[in-house]
Amino acid sequence: MPQLSHREKAIKLARQKGVARTRDFDAIGVPRVYLQRLEKDGVLVRQSRGVYRLAGADISAAHSLAEAAKATPNGVIALLSALQFHELTTQTPHEIWMLLASKAWAPIDPPVKLRIMRASEATLQAGVERHKIDGVSVPITSPAKTVADCFKYRNKIGLDIALEALRDALRTKRASVDAIWRFAQLNRVATVMRPYLEATQ
Repeated sequence: MPQLSHREKAIKLARQKGVARTRDFDAIGVPRVYLQRLEKDGVLVRQSRGVYRLAGADISAAHSLAEAAKATPNGVIALLSALQFHELTTQTPHEIWMLLASKAWAPIDPPVKLRIMRASEATLQAGVERHKIDGVSVPITSPAKTVADCFKYRNKIGLDIALEALRDALRTKRASVDAIWRFAQLNRVATVMRPYLEATQ
């Protein structure tokens, strides 16, 4: 079987991954000079420093979430961005909201604008779903966890948005009262959320 050229390998990788980083190309032996050449030829599009995608590739509306996940591998898409993904808000955030562990490294020059919220390791790992977006496995908080997070960070996003998320999650059956309550306890906002949850019964 004939070996693939650097160009062919790079194109195949970009097609498979959707969004690829320079280290992904390094791993399959494609020299970085070829990336510059492919960009100049209009084959690859450089999203930001070290992040590439195939030119003309079908890009989903959630593509920026994939870019954020690639740039911040230890982060989790959360809060307003997770609400928008789960269709639980009328808000359209202009940045990607992410949870990161309290001492985790945050990217200096990400391909998309990030709003980083710090969380403990336990609350960061809980209630995370993985969704495939443009070939990238993206960690996103579940509807129930997202609602509880909105109450935890209500001073940052506003109580009105948290309440809208709670109502929509229950109305659309994206989350149950029990599931939301479990994450409310984990986030230590059960006391805050109790009257709102009781009002929905």
